Amino acid sequence: MNGGILVVRARVVLGAVLAAVALLVASGPAQARTSEPASIYAGRRAKLRAQVDGPVILVGYTGREDSSPSSVFNQEENFYYLTGHNEAGAALVLVPDNSNGKKWDGPREILYLPPHDPVREHWEGVRMGPSDPGVAEKTGFESVEAFPNLRAMIERLAKAFPNFYTLLPKAEDIGYPHARIWTNWLAQSAPQAALRNIAGNIGAMRQMKTPAELELLTRAIELSVDAQLEAMKMLRPGLYEYQVAARMVYIHASGGCEREAYAPIVGTGFNSTVLHYAGLRELVRDGDVVVLDVGGQYSGYSADITRTLPANGKFTPRQREIYEIVLGAQNASLAALKPGMSFARTGPNSLYRIAYDYINSHGKDKQGRPLGRYFIHGLGHHIGLDVHDAGDPNRPLEPGMVVTLEPGIYIPEENLGVRIEDDVLVTETGGKLLSARLPRTIEEIERIMAEAQANR
Repeated sequence: MNGGILVVRARVVLGAVLAAVALLVASGPAQARTSEPASIYAGRRAKLRAQVDGPVILVGYTGREDSSPSSVFNQEENFYYLTGHNEAGAALVLVPDNSNGKKWDGPREILYLPPHDPVREHWEGVRMGPSDPGVAEKTGFESVEAFPNLRAMIERLAKAFPNFYTLLPKAEDIGYPHARIWTNWLAQSAPQAALRNIAGNIGAMRQMKTPAELELLTRAIELSVDAQLEAMKMLRPGLYEYQVAARMVYIHASGGCEREAYAPIVGTGFNSTVLHYAGLRELVRDGDVVVLDVGGQYSGYSADITRTLPANGKFTPRQREIYEIVLGAQNASLAALKPGMSFARTGPNSLYRIAYDYINSHGKDKQGRPLGRYFIHGLGHHIGLDVHDAGDPNRPLEPGMVVTLEPGIYIPEENLGVRIEDDVLVTETGGKLLSARLPRTIEEIERIMAEAQANR
């Protein structure tokens, strides 16, 4: 999924795809997730508290953000990153250890949970409540209280601290107004406090993955590789895009993915040139190339993998030419990837410039012009709890980050789009291709497709 264009992430997979996997997706109010030890989340909170001079106040999702009957609760990512709590209606308060002379004798970390609602739990299952025995030990918080007590605590904190830290709304949050709603509520509860944005601090932390996070990401990537391999074997003229997408979603769900990382992109012919195509209604025709940008989410962590395949199993000479250029650009950027490099569009450490220069110096369009004009998005982005993970996208790479490399060429007048995308762990000396099991070369792709055709 290309990293150069900002889009609102799709929350619900198309009906045709959902119908194919409905029986495989667990029902209930929240996703079943493999979480990290409570001590990991506590360490993150302690690190964040050390960066601020006032309380951090975050509210999780309420469960009403998506009213579709097919939706499954999915916690706000920053809140989950700090708590590991994936149930609706929670909040947290973090008070800094260094209070800058301000006297504070209350708890430093408080998790707020909704009181038990027996009627609702009869429909949706038992949830964790503030009065549960051992709830503080289970969550790793110093104190756990009922959500209705939050406002009184905010009013108390406002008497001691002039600055509050929270997630301030962004201009593009119009469709998902969670941050705006709770920022307004916080401003009304403590009108004398100055509200400051904590998103950058959390985002910078999220870009560095723990070993446990890498395990979850690797599982999402492995299941996504399985789905891509299955698509390679089944693809042929006469199928519809939604049939290919449905099979890939089935592979994800049957392997334990709780949802798709983003709406599946399966684009044939002209649709291969549409970056975030999600129509999934066209017939795959002989001679088409098909772009498959499909990734699963496992325990909250998102993979992002793309392959471009020939519908009939054999690339035409022109398709082969463009594919080899894109692959060359990806290989060039992968060879140059190391700590200190970045995804910035310019500068001596720009991976994007390496890929762009490769594309622009290899091959021509039908008018004899260089192909750089057809590479219309960024080279990559971070992945994690979000497929376009939080943090500064131009931050120099460091060991422990996980990013995509996804050059592409899109020529609408030729009905020809090619994107190759893989997930890479930044190491001390370079990059480790986490999706290496999925073939990238023309020879391997054509061999797998030919073998599958023979078996059919």
